[in-house]
Amino acid sequence: MLRNSRGLLCALVGLSVMISGMSGCGSKGSSGSSGDLMVGFAFVGPKDDYGYNQAHAIGADAVKKIPGVKVVEEERVAEDASITKTMKSMISTDGVKMLYPTSYGYFKPYVLDTAKEFPETTFMHCGGRWEEGMPTNVYTYFGNIYECEYLSGIVAGHTTKTKKLGFIAAKPIPQVRQNINAFELGAKAANPDVTCTVIFTGDWSMPVKEAEAANSLLDQGVDVLTCHVDSPKVIAETAEKHNIYFCGYHCSQAKLCPKGYLTGAEWNWEKVYTDQVDEVKAGKKIEPRNLRGGLKEGIVKMSPYGPAVDDATKKDADAVKAQFMDGTFVIFKGPLKDNTGKEIIPAGKGYPSGDPELDKMDYFVDGVKAEK
Repeated sequence: MLRNSRGLLCALVGLSVMISGMSGCGSKGSSGSSGDLMVGFAFVGPKDDYGYNQAHAIGADAVKKIPGVKVVEEERVAEDASITKTMKSMISTDGVKMLYPTSYGYFKPYVLDTAKEFPETTFMHCGGRWEEGMPTNVYTYFGNIYECEYLSGIVAGHTTKTKKLGFIAAKPIPQVRQNINAFELGAKAANPDVTCTVIFTGDWSMPVKEAEAANSLLDQGVDVLTCHVDSPKVIAETAEKHNIYFCGYHCSQAKLCPKGYLTGAEWNWEKVYTDQVDEVKAGKKIEPRNLRGGLKEGIVKMSPYGPAVDDATKKDADAVKAQFMDGTFVIFKGPLKDNTGKEIIPAGKGYPSGDPELDKMDYFVDGVKAEK
């Protein structure tokens, strides 16, 4: 009887030790020591999608290199109650004090509601915009990536032989319209006769529809493709397969189309995330609450030029990039007409990068052929 009791006691002690050892490390990553700042990242898709999620994952990888910081991550978290469960688990199980729920659809109501429940945790959200009355432990960030789209347009405009560009997008929301319009305006600056045909797939990750859209645009004579979807992978590969050109988005897809990659619009989340984490780690207040910026601020960047881009094209694009860097270039300025001939910005008026008016964009500029 004593032997059995002693065996049971040992088993219980062993189980207790095992549970104790597990309590500090979830399936998403490992906790650090008591002095480490625990930072959590949640992604709506896979981290290796050559797109939206990979750009954020590259930023998370940069944070991992900061001394005294530990990172936990979870990918493929849907924009529903799943993100609430993930955030609460990271906070309660992993001891996360700073959270990056990176998808736009996480913001309302999931991030805002969870932030109220955990006021000691800092929530950083991509794309949302904090407003009075929201939890004060919530901060937002985003970039004026349409500056990069304008430069991609310049390169595409110089490169196209058919004068037909193609743009595959998920939904016609203002941020997507900004990119489409900036791309076409950049292309027209290089070649006034260039048009841009747009096909909307209906959602952010629709690889079959994206492939169908790419082939449809090829059939229409398009010889440069670009996009605004979560993963440009299928579109980039289709362009390379058919020996046409491609301008990237989110991060570089140059490996997928080594011959046809021209350049691309990339997020520079490495800088944003390391700056913010350093501030929190140092006990400083994060400023500003709603971070916005473009090339000048280092929030976005251009992919290196591909082998098909000639020196004259590089010189033209670089000259405009220099004006973005010193804050003097305005993309959306009058006189500007939409694709129905209606004047949308009169002569003498303009909206510089970051102007809140651009977040209301409900038009397509002249030269854009939008299909739906």
